[in-house]
Amino acid sequence: MKEKGSVEKEGKDSLFDKLAKNEFYRKIIIAACAVGIALIFLSGYFKPSTSSANTASSSQPTLTADQYAIQLESSLTDIVTRIQGAGTAKVLVTLERSTEYVYATEEKRSNQTNEDKSGGSTTKNEENDSTETKYLLVKDADGAQQALAVTEVQPIIKGVVVVCDGGDNPAVQQNIITAVTTALDITSVRVCVIKAK
Repeated sequence: MKEKGSVEKEGKDSLFDKLAKNEFYRKIIIAACAVGIALIFLSGYFKPSTSSANTASSSQPTLTADQYAIQLESSLTDIVTRIQGAGTAKVLVTLERSTEYVYATEEKRSNQTNEDKSGGSTTKNEENDSTETKYLLVKDADGAQQALAVTEVQPIIKGVVVVCDGGDNPAVQQNIITAVTTALDITSVRVCVIKAK
């Protein structure tokens, strides 16, 4: 049995010896090793595209107050023109304030009490309360630090003006006011419907 194992081992050795002695195979092995080393070296220069795609999808696009108003006007115009009797319409949305962001903070509170005693009675008692607030910072993909936004508060709607062909019909006015107040969750006092020229 030992002879079979030694014969197989000699067969394997002879195969490696044949590959090492053959110049053509030796060049192929050296070229494959060189390509592998070059690929490993070059992989450090290329950033994976999945990480940039993940950061792009995780950060939601934020709207400015003007963009928010334009988006609302477009949506409301589409809704109002679909109401029977309204006809063509133009909608104006005014905002009370712009978009606000609430950032994550960390608070440290300290309380110091100083008592000066003389002759067994308290003569002076001081209390010092201090609060230190810091914003929590995170690093983005570029390495820049920015405050961690917890929530985004949309602007408050101040009023809506709807100018449409059927603005003089009380039934159409009521339908438009109901649609706008329901869509924006505002009171009917903030909605004005007027007939177009």
